Amino acid sequence: MIGVISDTHGLVRPEAIEALSGVEMILHAGDIGKPEVLDELNSIAPVTAIRGNIDKGEWAGNLPEWEVIEAGGISIYMLHDLKEIDLVPESAGFRVVVSGHSHKPVAEERRGVLYLNPGSAGPRRFSLPVCLAHLRVAKTGVNADIIELL
Repeated sequence: MIGVISDTHGLVRPEAIEALSGVEMILHAGDIGKPEVLDELNSIAPVTAIRGNIDKGEWAGNLPEWEVIEAGGISIYMLHDLKEIDLVPESAGFRVVVSGHSHKPVAEERRGVLYLNPGSAGPRRFSLPVCLAHLRVAKTGVNADIIELL
């Protein structure tokens, strides 16, 4: 199982740590907030992270704007803001697109591609839920569950 988190904005909640316990890897879709967030997540499982629009400074300069991950025989494309995607995922061979930015959790399949936004696990914004996601990759396909933390 893969843990997917985004928009922590410098906050790693105890509920997030609990929800990520036991995952094989963690994908952070940007707006990390501070490097200590990655340190804390790395203590749970290996982390692949991308830079979000609030990630500034020297620590964030080494983070890519997008990333490709291979897991369980499928390709996952990560970027922070889905509106900035500059490829056609199904044509490029991606089975999953992970994004953040909107703080709105979404897990929906379109044209054979699972689009997953885990929502925001950081400070609550407006009336949106505080959540993350679990992504399961199997030979039979992929599926995601949105996990509400609060």
